[in-house]
Amino acid sequence: MAEPGAAEVPAGPVAAPVPKTARSWRSVVESTEVDTRLVGMVISLAVIWIAFHILSDGGFLTARNLWNLSVQSSSIAIMATGMVLIIVSRNIDLSVGSLLGFLGYTMAMVQTEWIPNTFDLGLERPYTWIVAVVVGVLLGAVVGGLQGFVVAYGGVPAFIVTLGGFLVWRGLIFRLGEQGRTLAPLDEDFQLIGGGPRGSLGEGRSWVLALVACAGIVFVIYAARRRRLRYDLSTRPMSVDVGLGVLGCVAVIAAIGLIANGYTSPISGNPTGVAYPVVILIVVTLLMSYLAKRRRFGRYVYAYGGNPEAAELGGINTRRTIMLTFVLMGVLCALSAAVQTARLNAAVTNLGVQNELDVIAAAVIGGTSFSGGIGTIPGAVLGAVVMQSLRSGMVLLRIDSPSQDIVVGVVLVTAVAVDSALRLGRRTGAIAAVATGITVAAIVIQTGRP
Repeated sequence: MAEPGAAEVPAGPVAAPVPKTARSWRSVVESTEVDTRLVGMVISLAVIWIAFHILSDGGFLTARNLWNLSVQSSSIAIMATGMVLIIVSRNIDLSVGSLLGFLGYTMAMVQTEWIPNTFDLGLERPYTWIVAVVVGVLLGAVVGGLQGFVVAYGGVPAFIVTLGGFLVWRGLIFRLGEQGRTLAPLDEDFQLIGGGPRGSLGEGRSWVLALVACAGIVFVIYAARRRRLRYDLSTRPMSVDVGLGVLGCVAVIAAIGLIANGYTSPISGNPTGVAYPVVILIVVTLLMSYLAKRRRFGRYVYAYGGNPEAAELGGINTRRTIMLTFVLMGVLCALSAAVQTARLNAAVTNLGVQNELDVIAAAVIGGTSFSGGIGTIPGAVLGAVVMQSLRSGMVLLRIDSPSQDIVVGVVLVTAVAVDSALRLGRRTGAIAAVATGITVAAIVIQTGRP
């Protein structure tokens, strides 16, 4: 007899415990909080490198070619970091190529004509390149600010303003250059900015840079984890953080040992080390990432790109924010102009032609959305490496120039199509766009070979 008030347990077989269902691969990936788009780009880059290495009979994955690839990618990648914020804010800048040429030509004139003719021997040569770079950066900021002011305060669409700049700055190059005059040679110290056998860190300092980079990777992962714990936010599994740290350090050491120091200088016969343009790119990437993620200005840009009306109602000075993005773009164009001009050791009137296409393509391939509010600085840098890898590989295969332009155009359209499909949740459409783009590009490359 059961006691009064006691609940009766119904008779019958005891239900077996329900087994825990296995987590899907997607939930596992999401729990690691790893940017899957960046991972996909790394895999795509690896596929491109392996494919070109096979097609070129082992000529792509060499220390010499990869070292040159890193230098060639630097200029486009520097500008791509600024283009991310431009596109995130729902704007576009079509003038970056012409502005690069104009600033590069101006810096060359400072070195070859203005300083010698004005100061004669009163200004020592070691200071010439500093004055040239300062003039280029300030002029880039002024020009970028002018275009940004017209866009933000004048209400003129950025497409029209920068299209006008595309024509104006290219025309001013010919006005300055007296219809096609080449300015050369440039200051010897200025030439180091462009890389080359002398424009690099060397073996010892490259290893120091590798140690600093590894320490920075570990510190960033540790600081991010500690910051999330402080605010009681979820964190990635410790094994994931350790794995990312180890993977990052291995990648840095391999890049320094196999590529930077693996390339022997044709002049001295010693390991070349990391080129100065790559060092400039690393510094710019770190500063731009910090500005985009950790500073108020970067958060304002992403907030405006996500919802302009809400950002303005929230008290953000949207006009000032938009103008500053163009100012920043002008400064980055000046740095890229210094790198390209120094690498050529000359200023020519066609400097920067079609660079606007490569810069925009690098940002879009890196995951920046034309709808605004989405984009990462590291993604744009990786996108620039992808673009330059395609061009470098096609040059090794002796693909004609028109076919190269076709492939770049196909890649750009494919990247935008994939972004649009993913925004609408159409994964099948994104896969179809990738497959179509790869097929068309492969056909063009194969038919463009001699």
